[in-house]
Amino acid sequence: MKKVLLFCLLLLCLYSTVYAKKENKQENIKKDKIELTENKNKENDMKTVYDFLKKCKTYYLATVENDQPRLRPFGTIDLFENKLYIQTGKIKNVSKQISQNPKIEICAFDGNSWIRIEAKAINDDRIQAKQHMLDNYPSLQKMYKADDDNTQVLYLTDVTATFYSFTQKPKVLKF
Repeated sequence: MKKVLLFCLLLLCLYSTVYAKKENKQENIKKDKIELTENKNKENDMKTVYDFLKKCKTYYLATVENDQPRLRPFGTIDLFENKLYIQTGKIKNVSKQISQNPKIEICAFDGNSWIRIEAKAINDDRIQAKQHMLDNYPSLQKMYKADDDNTQVLYLTDVTATFYSFTQKPKVLKF
């Protein structure tokens, strides 16, 4: 009787180990699919935000100086290497404010709906990133060069973009 009981216990342990491995494999496959979906959604969400800002042409960028909010119109937005970029000059107050506190907000309105974006703006000193921005905004090339000491491009991280309208519930995108 003890042998039968011991044998059954052994079979139960063996079965649970095999079943757990099979379940882990299935869980890993699900995680891989979720990760791929999240990456694809991230790119789609970023493109949605980019397209909205391009359509608006002008958006408003908010920073903080000491304890005072600062707001100004901007128009540059670029997608480069799967990142959303903005552009300014290093001699401007906005650049100094972002270097002190990289948390920014952006707001834009297309006539029917608006977007509010919370993000961190991270400096990218690479000439390729600057040149990509300038290639997409040729009018800036009168004031800026990719290799000058003034041109600054910043990519957005930790983005929460919320779309609003008077007729629909807010839609939140994170990337």
